Amino acid sequence: MKNILLILILAISLQSCKQKGQPAQTPIQVGSTVYEGYGAVLDAQSALSINDLATSFSTMKKTDTLFTKVQGTIKEVCSKKGCWMVLDMGDEKDLMVRFKDYGFFMPLDAKGDVIINGFATISETSVEDLKHYAEDAGASELEIKAIVASKLTYSFEADGVLLAN
Repeated sequence: MKNILLILILAISLQSCKQKGQPAQTPIQVGSTVYEGYGAVLDAQSALSINDLATSFSTMKKTDTLFTKVQGTIKEVCSKKGCWMVLDMGDEKDLMVRFKDYGFFMPLDAKGDVIINGFATISETSVEDLKHYAEDAGASELEIKAIVASKLTYSFEADGVLLAN
């Protein structure tokens, strides 16, 4: 019994030491692009363009949820842990991407094209959260103090990400 408990504790310890910014699957090659996978295993097929998602958002309400796979370009990644990223949707709109249950993080220097899989929603982000995200992104005190109103946010909870090399 004692040995089983020791093995269980060791297994849990090893799992908790796993580096969060490391790929979860072997690289996938699609044409000339190689993708590294984070989180749930997914393929690069049948992904909507970020413009198609933006069009879908125009017909959604705050209570709607859309399960989809989307291809876009990273605009920004959390500089502290890689616990969120922002994709550019064009027309000065951004897609805030968080990772399901903080189950994985992106590399702090992640950039370029990604394919994300999960749930798209529209929400309102509080001033407190906007200031927190600005701080994580390395914004100046002046920029953080300038945030005084909540904003409509296009959000995505990703269970898996493919990052192009």
